[in-house]
Amino acid sequence: MTDYKKLIGTREKPLELKTPPGTSAYTMHVEEKDGESILVCTVGKTVLHYDLRCLADLAAMLKEHGDWMLLGSKDEKQEAEEGTVEYWARSKDNPIGGWYGLKKNFRGRFAMYIPPLMEHLGLVELEHNARVNRMRIEARKADKR
Repeated sequence: MTDYKKLIGTREKPLELKTPPGTSAYTMHVEEKDGESILVCTVGKTVLHYDLRCLADLAAMLKEHGDWMLLGSKDEKQEAEEGTVEYWARSKDNPIGGWYGLKKNFRGRFAMYIPPLMEHLGLVELEHNARVNRMRIEARKADKR
């Protein structure tokens, strides 16, 4: 099993990342909550929690998808566009049957904060345009899975 605390960081030493357009900085780390490892994303004073399983699940979905996929990042209260990473991350058809975001009213924006982490981990390729970014499984990883 991958030691994500070493790769991503802890509360004391979080990983520093930037959103896909490169316009905003945030941190990510792993911590325990209710006996489970979760991703903690801190954007300014806002703290979001994501299910750690999202990393392997999103990589598997992208491998099956086989091509670039739009990110489509949206807040929780906004409707996500079908066929985007954001839509998948809240769909009843994903492996956990719903939201990977764990904090009510802060469950959205999955596609803004998780893809740069996955790029840092070498799992995906990610575009860095001002708007309308996409991601896909990193080619070497797809061949090994």
